[in-house]
Amino acid sequence: MNTAVPLLQLSGLTVRFGGLTALDSASLEVLPNTVVSLIGPNGAGKTTLFNSISGFVHPTSGEISFRGEQIAWPHPHQLAQLGISRTLQGVGLFSGLTVLENVMMGADSQKKSNVVSDLLGFSGKSENHLKGKAIDILESMGVAQLRDRLPHELSYPDSKKVALARALIMEPKLLMLDEPAAGLDQADIDNLATIINEIKKNCAVLVVEHHVDFVGEISDNVFVLNFGKIIASGPFNTVKENPEVLAAYLGSSK
Repeated sequence: MNTAVPLLQLSGLTVRFGGLTALDSASLEVLPNTVVSLIGPNGAGKTTLFNSISGFVHPTSGEISFRGEQIAWPHPHQLAQLGISRTLQGVGLFSGLTVLENVMMGADSQKKSNVVSDLLGFSGKSENHLKGKAIDILESMGVAQLRDRLPHELSYPDSKKVALARALIMEPKLLMLDEPAAGLDQADIDNLATIINEIKKNCAVLVVEHHVDFVGEISDNVFVLNFGKIIASGPFNTVKENPEVLAAYLGSSK
C-alpha cells in the first residue's frame, strides 16, 4: 500500500456559476511521481477543476492541500512559486521568438523578471546556463534540432512538444496537461506517452484527456467526472470496468 503524502489533494471542491453546479464536492489526490488522469464526458467539469487549481475559477467551497500543507486556493501568478506548471489546449507559442527563446521564456516565472529584457540582456553566464537547460529539455522532447526555427515553421506535434518543454523548464513539482493528445496521430500519441512516462520520474502529472487508450497507457490512477461529481477512481483497468463509468462515458465512446 502506497503511504506517500499526496502532492496535491482536493477535498469537497464545489463550484457554482449562478444556479449551475459545475463541480459538486469533488475530491482528488495526486501522489508524487505519478500520472493521474481526469476523464469524463463533455461538460462533466474537468476544465473547471483544472481552472480551480490554476486560479482561473474561484471555488464556492472546498479545500486544497499541496505538498502536505493546506493552502489558500491559488491565483494564477502564484503557481510557479508553488511548483505548478500548466499547458493549455492550444499551443500558445510566441510567434516572434525562436523555439529556444520560447522555451527559455518558461523560466521567467521563476525569476520574476521581464522576459524580453532578459533575453536581450542576460549576463553571459546566466544566459548560457539557461540556454543549456532549454536545449537539454528540447533534446528530451526530440526537437532540439528545431531550436532556431520560428513557431510557424513547426508541425503541430512539434509545436506541442515545444510548449511542453517550456512548461518543464521551471522544474515543476506538478505538471498539468490539458488534452495533450488532441490533434495528434497515433504515432505522435505513442511518442507523447513515452515522454510523459519519463517526465513522471521528476514530477507528478495531472492530465485532462479524452483519448481513452492514451489514458490507459500513461495513468497510474484515473478519476472520472460526470455532472460535476467524481463517480469512480482507481487504476485504469479497474475504472474502465465500472458500470457507472461505462454508462456515462466509456461505453458511449465505443
